[in-house]
Amino acid sequence: MVPFRVHTGQLAVIPMDNVDTDRIIPARFLTRIERAGYGDLLFLDVRGPEFPLDQSAAQGASVLVMGTNFGCGSSREHAVWAIQQAGFRAVVARISPETPGYSDIFRQNSANCGLLLIELPPEDWQRLVDAGSGASVDLDLPAQTIVVGGHVIPFAIDSATKDQLLKGLDLIGTTLELASAIDRYELAGRVTLPGPCTS
Repeated sequence: MVPFRVHTGQLAVIPMDNVDTDRIIPARFLTRIERAGYGDLLFLDVRGPEFPLDQSAAQGASVLVMGTNFGCGSSREHAVWAIQQAGFRAVVARISPETPGYSDIFRQNSANCGLLLIELPPEDWQRLVDAGSGASVDLDLPAQTIVVGGHVIPFAIDSATKDQLLKGLDLIGTTLELASAIDRYELAGRVTLPGPCTS
């Protein structure tokens, strides 16, 4: 995966709540065995001249702004792949006392695939919405800040997920960081376990 540190890009604002994974990428495409070609399928069934991603201001955007509870519904890595292959490096969602910014499964799939998810409280999230599609934004993962329209907005992120994204590691890569400790454990097991019975 590509490490994520600092990214400057443009916003695409779709302030809709409870967008499920079937709207992100329709289920009929889940039978494909390739991991490429999903970008054109993002929001396919709801695209059209009035859809925010099809407006001229959103062209070339790399930071997606959504409402609350984004990625709910069934688990599918394809939803994350579609977002990434459509050119997005990060998604920003609104958190509220009633709902999280993201569903748990979508959150984990995103971390495993290297997509940065940011949750903001309503007042900070509204600054991005007000800036609108096409506005320039700076995302600084080490500093955990978003800069838009002269405003610096801090965000929280799980420390393990942050480390994984900074290093560009998927689950296998994270495990391989512990390879020497695993080897020592395996070697110790061979020394202490009894040998095969010879009688």
